[in-house]
Amino acid sequence: MSKKNDQFYFDNFIECADCALRAAQKLEESLEHYDYTKLSARMDEIHEIEHEGDSKRHAMMAALAKSFVTPIEREDIMSLSNNIDDAVDTIEDVLLRFYINNVRKVRPEAVTFTKKIIRCCVVMKQIMTEFADFKKSKQLNDLIIEINALEEDCDRLYIESMHTLHNTSRDAIEIIAWREIFNYLEKCADACENVADIVESVIMKNK
Repeated sequence: MSKKNDQFYFDNFIECADCALRAAQKLEESLEHYDYTKLSARMDEIHEIEHEGDSKRHAMMAALAKSFVTPIEREDIMSLSNNIDDAVDTIEDVLLRFYINNVRKVRPEAVTFTKKIIRCCVVMKQIMTEFADFKKSKQLNDLIIEINALEEDCDRLYIESMHTLHNTSRDAIEIIAWREIFNYLEKCADACENVADIVESVIMKNK
């Protein structure tokens, strides 16, 4: 499907999805070996990945501004780029909430959540890898279904995590902090699903 000049867009999608995956892995590592005194350094590490993703997105937009013909609609390219970037930003925001809310101990549900987010990012990257050949790919549909199922798993985990929080804590400040953290963890899964939804829309429009 892709001309040589078009391949830049598809490669950029993969590279940006890889930033999201690496950020999610950093988040999991930070929570599994949680040390509040090292949180600032951990945030710097994720922010470096987020900055790398931003640079790639800016390069994408610069190329798009100069292109007369694009492999898919400009609006779809922009939406994909922005939503992958949202996934990276939201993963970074999770760790920021630990710092802002002065969280000293990690609830086990959060670690479970990060493992689900990593899987979402793995599948999102696989979707982007298949995307250049979306008219012929036999795997894309299954990957889209998988990421939708993962997002539903995250919804259920969010509900159970909130239920457990409200049944095990009587500290209002702790409840407020963790409600915010769980909200951002759920947003990570939503961001990955949004990418899959855009890909599905592109497939439908180009049939």
